[in-house]
Amino acid sequence: MSRYRWVVLAVGALAQGVNAAGFLGLPSITPQLRAHFGLDLAEVGLLVGAVNLGNVLALVAWGLAADRYGERLVMTAGLAGTAGCLAVAGLVDSPVQAGLALLASGVFGASTNAASGRAVMTWFDSGQRGLAMGVRQTATPLGAALAALLLPAVAAWWQAPAAFLALAALNAVIGVAVAIWVREPPGRTRPVSSLGGLSLLRDRRMLRISLASGLLVVPQFVGASMLVELLHRYGLSLGVAGGLLAVAQVLGGAGRLGNGVWSDRAGSRLVPLRIVALGILALFSLSAALDPLAGTVPVWLLVTLLLPAVGLAISWNGLALTAAGEMAPPSSTGVALGMQNTANYVSAAITPAAAGWVATAVSWPAALLLAATGGGLAWITLRGLREGR
Repeated sequence: MSRYRWVVLAVGALAQGVNAAGFLGLPSITPQLRAHFGLDLAEVGLLVGAVNLGNVLALVAWGLAADRYGERLVMTAGLAGTAGCLAVAGLVDSPVQAGLALLASGVFGASTNAASGRAVMTWFDSGQRGLAMGVRQTATPLGAALAALLLPAVAAWWQAPAAFLALAALNAVIGVAVAIWVREPPGRTRPVSSLGGLSLLRDRRMLRISLASGLLVVPQFVGASMLVELLHRYGLSLGVAGGLLAVAQVLGGAGRLGNGVWSDRAGSRLVPLRIVALGILALFSLSAALDPLAGTVPVWLLVTLLLPAVGLAISWNGLALTAAGEMAPPSSTGVALGMQNTANYVSAAITPAAAGWVATAVSWPAALLLAATGGGLAWITLRGLREGR
C-alpha cells in the first residue's frame, strides 16, 4: 500500500491543476467574455474574480469537512458541484447569472485546495512530504498555463460559453478519478467531530504562518501580473515579454519541487521559507534600484534580476502549506490548510489592483518595492516561529 500514495498524489495534483485552470485560467478569455456578455473591463474583472471570492468564503468550511468525512467524499462532491456550476455558467446569457454560477463554482472548488493537501499530509511521512507537496503545488501553475493556452482557442472556436463547458467536463472527469482512486491510509481514524479544529483560528502559530503566506503572495502576484508590462517598458515586444513570463512560471514550478526536496533533507520547512523570503526581498529591491536606469543599462541585466525574482516569488507555496499542516494535530489538518489558503486568496484578490495603482500613481520602482516589502515582512513574521506540533 505504500506505493499507492503516489496514485493519491497524482490524482490530487490533477484535481489541484483543474481547479487552478478555473480561477487562474479564466482571465485569459476576458476579451471573449466582454464581447459575449457586453461588459467593460471593470465588469469582466468582477465576473472572473467571482471564482476567487467563492474560494475565500469556503476554504475553512471544506477543511472542517475533510477532517470529519475524509478527502474522497469532499473532493468528489466539490468537483461534481464545480462541474455543475460551470455548466450553468456556460448555458446562461445573463452576466449576473453567470457571475453567481462562477461564485458557486469557487465555493465548490475550494474543496480541492483543502482536501488534496490533506491527502498528501496523511499519505506521506515527514521525510518525503515536502517533495510530495511540491508536486501538488506545481500543479497550480501548470494548470493555469495549460488553461491560458487552450481556453482562448476554445472560446474563439465555439464562443466564450464553450470554455465554461470545457472546464465543467474536466472537473467531472477528475471527480470520477477521485471517487475511484483516492483512498485513506490503512488504520486511519477520523474524529467524532471536526469542530474542535476551529480552535486553530485562535492559534498564534497558525495565524503567523497564514499571515506570512499572505505577505508572500504580494511579490508572487506583483511579479506574475506585472512582469509583461514591465518588460515591455524596457523595450521588449509583448510576445517576448510573454515568453519570459512563461519562463518565470517554469522556474517557479521547478522551485516548488526543489524547495520541497530541500526542506525534506533539511528536516525543516521554515528555514528554507525564511531564506526564500530574504531572496525575494533582495532581488526585488535590486530590481527597483535598477529600474530608473532602464535605457542606460543593458536590458539583459534587468531581465537577469527579474526572472529569478518572479520565479522565487512563485516557488514558496509548498513550504508554507506543509508547515501549516505540520503545525496542526492530524484531526485538524484540513482546517489548517484552509486557513493558510484563505490568507493566500485574500492577498491574491487585493494585490494586482494595489500594485497597479502604485505603479500608476507613484512609480514602477515603488511597485517593485511593494513586492520586496512583502518578502521582508514575511521574513520578520517567520522569525522565531516554531514548526511542527
